[in-house]
Amino acid sequence: MGHGQRTHKERELSRAAIDRSDWGIIAAVIDRPAPAIAPAIASAIAPELISWQRADQGWTLRLTGDWRKGATLPTLVNPEPLPPAGSSVRVDAQGLTGWDTETAAHLWALLAPLHHGGVQLDFDRLPEALRAPLTLALPVQSVGAEALPAEPTPPGPVDHLRAWLQDALTTAAFLGEVALSIGRLLRGKAVMRGSDYVRQLDHCGPMSLPIVSLTCFLIGLMLAYMGGAQLQRIGAQSFIADVVTVGVVRELAGLMTGVILAGRIGAAFAAQLATMQSNEEIDALRALGIDPIDYLVLPRLLAMLTVAPLLIAYAALVGVLAGLPPVVGIYGVPAWEYLHKCMSALNWTHLWIGLFKGTMYIVLVALAGCREGLHAGRNAQAVGEATTTAVVKALLWIVVAASASTILFQSLGL
Repeated sequence: MGHGQRTHKERELSRAAIDRSDWGIIAAVIDRPAPAIAPAIASAIAPELISWQRADQGWTLRLTGDWRKGATLPTLVNPEPLPPAGSSVRVDAQGLTGWDTETAAHLWALLAPLHHGGVQLDFDRLPEALRAPLTLALPVQSVGAEALPAEPTPPGPVDHLRAWLQDALTTAAFLGEVALSIGRLLRGKAVMRGSDYVRQLDHCGPMSLPIVSLTCFLIGLMLAYMGGAQLQRIGAQSFIADVVTVGVVRELAGLMTGVILAGRIGAAFAAQLATMQSNEEIDALRALGIDPIDYLVLPRLLAMLTVAPLLIAYAALVGVLAGLPPVVGIYGVPAWEYLHKCMSALNWTHLWIGLFKGTMYIVLVALAGCREGLHAGRNAQAVGEATTTAVVKALLWIVVAASASTILFQSLGL
C-alpha cells in the first residue's frame, strides 16, 4: 500500500514538473536551473525513449519513440561515470517517431544539468526546429580563457614617413589627373554636365556671402581699431586708412575667405565625395566608362575658380568699409578723408596680388576637398576622417602658399 502511494505521488510530481503548458517554447530559450524535482522522478521513466551509449569520441544520448504532448516522457538518468567537464555529449534524435513544440522545453529541462556541469552538448543530429532553440538556451561554453589579441605596435618615425610619402604620391597623382581633365575640357572631350557646374556655382558663391561678409567686416574693424591705437601715439591717425586698405586688400581678404571656404566648401566637397565612395557610386561611374574627375571634380573646381575673384573683391570692400566706424567715431578722422586715403593707398599692384593670392587659396581648398573625398574609405568613419583631413590639409596648404607667395612678391619688390 505504501509503495503504491509513493508511486502515485511521484507520478503527480513528474506531471507537475514536466507537463506545464505555460512553458511552451519560451522555456527553451531561457537559461534557468534544471527543475529540482528531477531526481525524485528518476524511477518513473520510460527507458525505451532515452539511452546512453559510450564511444571513443565521448557519450551519445539517443532519443527514440514518441515525445509528443500527452505521451509518457522520460527523465534523464546520468551514466556512470558522469561525463567530466569539457567532454562532449552528442544528442542523437534520429530515432524519434514524433515530437512537437513541447519537446524542446522538455529536452532543455533534461540537458540543463549537464550544460551547467561544463559538458559540451552537440545538437547537430537534432531537427532544425529543436536545434535552434536549444542552441540559444544552451550555448557552447569555452573550455579555457581565450587569448587576448596582441596590442598593435605603435607606428614609429619610419612608418610616419612612409605614410607621408604615400600621401604625397597620391596627391601628386590626383593633381596630374585634374590637369589631364582640364586638358580634355579645353578640347571639348570632358564629361561634365553644365547643370552640375551651375549648382556648385550657387553653392560656392551667393550662399557663402553672409559668412564672408561677417568675418571680413570684423577683421577690418579689428585692424582699424588696433592700428589706430598704435598710430595715435605719434599723431598719425590719418594713416589708418593706408594700413587697413593695404592689409585687407593685399593679404587678409583672400586669406580669410580661403579659411572660411575651407570649413564651409572644402568640408562639403570631401563629405559628398566620400559618401559616394562609401556607397560605391564612384565605382559605378567608372564601370559606366565615366571619369570621376571629369564628372565630379571639374564642376566643383571650375565653380570655385569662377567665384573666387568676385568673393575676394567683395570681401576686400567689406573689410575696408568696416574700418570707417572706429576711425570716425574713436579717432576723429573725417569720413571723406578716410575714403580719400583708401583710394590713394590702393593701386593695381596691391589689387592683382590680392586677387591672385585669394584665388590660389580658394583653388587649394577645392583640390583638398575633392582629393580627400575621392580617396576616402568605405565606411561612415572614413567619411568623417576625410572631412576632417580635407579641412586640415586645406588650411595647411593655405598657410604654406601665403608664406611662400609673400616672400616671393616682397623679394621681387612688388
